[in-house]
Amino acid sequence: MDNVLQRIAGCLLCACFLFLANLRLIGALQQAGYKNGGFLAWLKRKENLQRSRLALWAGMAFASCAVFGVCFSFLGEDVALILQAVPFFLFCGLYLLAEKKYALKVPLKKTARVVRLSVVYMLFLLCFAYIFVAILNFIRVAVNVPGYTLFAYTPFAVYIVLTPYILCLANACESWFENARNQKFLKRAGQVLDESKKIKVAVVGSYGKTSVKNILTTILQEKYLVAATPLSYNTPMGIALAVESKEFDDADVFVAELGARKQGDIAELCSLVKPDYVVFTGVCAQHIASFGNEENVFLEKSKALACGAKLAVCAGSLQEKVMALGLEKGSDCKFVDLAATVKAYRLHDGISSFSLMLGGEEIAVTTALLGLHSAENIALAATLALEMGLSLEEIKRGIEKIMPVPHRLQLLKSERGVFVLDDAYNCNERGAKMAIDVLAAFGGKKYIVTPGIVECGVLEEKINARLGEMIALAGLDKIVLVGDTLVGAVKKGFEGAGGNMQNLAIVDTLEKAKVYLQDLQPGDCVLFLNDLPDVYS
Repeated sequence: MDNVLQRIAGCLLCACFLFLANLRLIGALQQAGYKNGGFLAWLKRKENLQRSRLALWAGMAFASCAVFGVCFSFLGEDVALILQAVPFFLFCGLYLLAEKKYALKVPLKKTARVVRLSVVYMLFLLCFAYIFVAILNFIRVAVNVPGYTLFAYTPFAVYIVLTPYILCLANACESWFENARNQKFLKRAGQVLDESKKIKVAVVGSYGKTSVKNILTTILQEKYLVAATPLSYNTPMGIALAVESKEFDDADVFVAELGARKQGDIAELCSLVKPDYVVFTGVCAQHIASFGNEENVFLEKSKALACGAKLAVCAGSLQEKVMALGLEKGSDCKFVDLAATVKAYRLHDGISSFSLMLGGEEIAVTTALLGLHSAENIALAATLALEMGLSLEEIKRGIEKIMPVPHRLQLLKSERGVFVLDDAYNCNERGAKMAIDVLAAFGGKKYIVTPGIVECGVLEEKINARLGEMIALAGLDKIVLVGDTLVGAVKKGFEGAGGNMQNLAIVDTLEKAKVYLQDLQPGDCVLFLNDLPDVYS
């Protein structure tokens, strides 16, 4: 009995150390949307040293425990076995200290799901550790060879490299509970939406969804009480959370952002929201890794036009595709010629000014949003607002109140007077082009810091080469590429387009990139384009 209690105590202590050491893994799993496939893909990246660090930890623990066993064998096998725990836990502590240097760029969010997953993971670490020790003890007794006892438990060090996979197992088991819980939550949200008399608007597309959602929400607030899905929430659960809010209870209009990473996502979201109006921003080669090609992206996103909405406002670039598939028969479609709707765009001192053609009339507007693409997003939102009964004066007032979305071409100014374009959440080719155009409009030196564009599947190399060409043609003063995953293609495109290679630098981390920004002076501008989460870096 005493031996069992000792084993449980030892395994519990070990499980605590391993859990704390692997908090970074839980954070990466969270960034991967709790999808084991995405998490394992991150873990297996050749430039990701996480597995190597775990293997080094395991190797050092194995060797030191074996050495301690031999060195203290003169005290007897039982004492030597106990002393072997000293170097094991010593290396556990050293690993914990070392992990502080590798903090996640996107910190672990302590959500209720993370707490539940942590409890399950801790229990799994404890149970599997005890099973592993019990097996090693059984082998020790069965072998019964003098001297073998000194090394009987050193193979336990291998357990360290198994912890990421135990996390996946814990996540798979905990997901059963989450899925059942989420289905009840979604069913309740669906019933609320079905019974609601609110006007429901869906925003769909490969790019600009969050921006258009926020623009539309601000404009509509000149006439209605409006609730919208927060931040970049665009999944069924994100919509359900918005439905549970007090803002939804009081609102006249509900604006929902619809996202899609695989076939069937848009149909599921539309069946939940049942929108009265749809805004379709456009498509580009985004999420090609899951959709295969851009045509499949369009086919998925366009399902929002067949959901029975009264009216769909679409970017004019989509008209030919929509008409070819007969999708306009599902909803009345109003195609907006963005070039004709947005006129005389001008950027000066961080303020955009332009004219909008709406309802046959022209109105002059100003906004804090930067770039021609922002003006085009405003045109789409304003067109729908006009259809929903707002006057031109109300639309104009709403546009002037629009504030930038954090991390989406958000203009900041440092204490040194350096302009910072924070476009960290941008992750598509079209948005990158617009961001670079805005950067080029600033005076002073112009720098860009980027790791490239992700989730483009087989087109990833080609798209990042085109990004390199864009940067070269913009004539920027300094280009800092961060990481190893995509920067090779960006560099190749930059060099092929005649970019000055002396202006280009490649670094491992964003922290190292800051070294190249120290010589920026007041009036200079730096663009942070697509600061990737850890699962992509």
